[in-house]
Amino acid sequence: MRDIELSLNQTQKIRLQRSLDKLQSLSSTSNCNSSVTVADTIPVNYEDGVLKGHGTSELEGEVIATVCGVVERVNKLVYVRSLRSRYKPETGDIIVGRIVEVSQKRWRVEINSNQDAVLMLSSVTLPDGIQAEVRNLQHDGTWQLHARSDKRKQHFHQLDQYGVLLILGCNGYVWVGELIEAKDSMETDDVKESEKTNADSSLEVSEQSYTAAETRQNICRIANAIRVLSILGFNITIELILEIVNLSTSLNLDIHDMLGAEFCVAVAEKEAERRST
Repeated sequence: MRDIELSLNQTQKIRLQRSLDKLQSLSSTSNCNSSVTVADTIPVNYEDGVLKGHGTSELEGEVIATVCGVVERVNKLVYVRSLRSRYKPETGDIIVGRIVEVSQKRWRVEINSNQDAVLMLSSVTLPDGIQAEVRNLQHDGTWQLHARSDKRKQHFHQLDQYGVLLILGCNGYVWVGELIEAKDSMETDDVKESEKTNADSSLEVSEQSYTAAETRQNICRIANAIRVLSILGFNITIELILEIVNLSTSLNLDIHDMLGAEFCVAVAEKEAERRST
């Protein structure tokens, strides 16, 4: 989605660059991050103990970068976050994928990785709360998935006020769809009995199965909020998504105007102001 180009006028370019520079300055100050290329030395404090993570190696007593990216530090762990890379599955990751091939016993799933994953039909739990999770690595290098019914809060977000279910996949894909509440068995039996005895009632139930216009608008607004974050290169979190949605509604902005240059600049300015405080 970063391929979307903004048509910025000169004033907007200056405002956007000023906001991005401020964000970069705040990020560097708070996290002590630095950009590195292959073979660059990463300064560390050996007295506190160092754990070398992804993208690092040790050479002649120094920690060096093995990939291009940004140095990240979490307590004693030092690693390099690649600027652009394909998703590398880890067992237990919650992911969002696209079915690209259907066969008798399995589905092939595109998961934003170097290879497609495999989802066996025997590993699918139906009908409610389906989620794909990385299971294990096969001998041929493909990753096998399975579906589980227990949801994880850090990836699944039920936005009841909007009637939307939001899934943030570990592989960089996002699902935005209607939040469908499961009906109890009593309500289901009543609907079935009504369908059998009353044609008008059956038609009414059928009409109610369509997604309401307000919910469809909410889905589009949330999806555009995610696109704005992607265009600006910001981390996609539930908090930022909701902030952008609230900002667009407070400005009485039409959904399609959220992808305009002025709103993207306003989001960058607001995020810079929020982080500085």
